[in-house]
Amino acid sequence: MSTKVEATIEDLYKVEGKAELVNGEIILMSPTGALPGYAGDAIFSSLHDYSKRRKFGRAVGDNKAFVVNLPHRKSFSPDAAFHVGRETGMKFYESAPVFAVEVRSESDYGPRAERQMAAKRADYFAAGTLVVWDVDLLSDNVVCVYRANYPENPTIYCRGEIAEAEPAVPGWTMAVADLFPEDM
Repeated sequence: MSTKVEATIEDLYKVEGKAELVNGEIILMSPTGALPGYAGDAIFSSLHDYSKRRKFGRAVGDNKAFVVNLPHRKSFSPDAAFHVGRETGMKFYESAPVFAVEVRSESDYGPRAERQMAAKRADYFAAGTLVVWDVDLLSDNVVCVYRANYPENPTIYCRGEIAEAEPAVPGWTMAVADLFPEDM
């Protein structure tokens, strides 16, 4: 018989730094490196401009929590996101974002990492997310756009192309080159 107590959303509020609640455990996430951080910030900035222009949705930057109710997952903390749910004031967002961005860090490579990322995408879709970007700044295929209605076949965008997040963020686009600092 296990005496381990499962962590709760209330426990997650007490964590300093980025974390998610998965399988009853708080999973801490390491700080983001320079290049992945730049890309996440660029996506947030573009989404922010879009939401202000359209007066629609909310752009969400890194280290924000989205509370969900899956059997094994109770939260997400994407690198950038777009949310259309109700405002929650000082509390975590109360539902999954319609669009989530996961920018790969140094530890996000290899067979184990690929399985974990695929499982997390499946969780996003199960929670109601419509589109997930897998951003790989070390690959020629920089942005893989996964959609809930076609989760196994991403649309791939490379440098020099314009990526999108349809149908989650209607009409929003972003140049893949904008994910990189100008000196790269």
